[in-house]
Amino acid sequence: MSLSPEHRSLLMRANRLLGAHLVEANLVKIDNLEAANERLLELISTGDYRKGSVLSILAFELQVVKEADVLQHVMDEHGVGLIDLRSYDVPDDLRLTLELGACWATWSMPFDREEDVYFVATAYYLSPAVRAYWEKQLGGPVVWYGTTQEVLADYFEKLEEARAAGKAPAPAASK
Repeated sequence: MSLSPEHRSLLMRANRLLGAHLVEANLVKIDNLEAANERLLELISTGDYRKGSVLSILAFELQVVKEADVLQHVMDEHGVGLIDLRSYDVPDDLRLTLELGACWATWSMPFDREEDVYFVATAYYLSPAVRAYWEKQLGGPVVWYGTTQEVLADYFEKLEEARAAGKAPAPAASK
C-alpha cells in the first residue's frame, strides 16, 4: 500500500509541525530536528512511509529524545491520557472504515465512539495538523489519548494483513 498524494502531504505537514513543537518544548535541539528532517526526506523518497516519522528518527535512530518523555510531556502539559490498544477491541464500524494511509501519515487512529464523541489514540498529539485533520474527518468532538508508535504500527499492520486476507474489507476510497 502506498500513500496517496493527500496522505503524503499530510505526513509531511504532521511531521513538520510535530518537530517544531518538540523544539519549542525543549525536548529536542534544532540541529537534531534538522538532521531528522533530512533523514525523513530520504525515507519518504524511497516510499518507506512506515518509517516516515520524525519522532521515530529522533527517538530510535538519533536517540536524542525518548518517546516516553514525549508522552510524559503530552500528559503533563496537555492533560492527555494514555492508552494501550493491544488488548482493545476496536468496534467494527471504525475498524472497517479506517483509512490506513491517513492513520500511517498521522500516527493516529480512532478507536472508539460514544454517540458523537470520538476517541483517538495518537503518537503525534503535539502536531496541530494531526489534531485538525482528525477533528475535520470525524466531524465531532474528539477525546485524545497518547500511545506509542509501536502499538499503532502493530495495529495497522494486523489490520492490513486482515484486509489482504479478505477478513476485513478495505474502506471505499475517499473523495
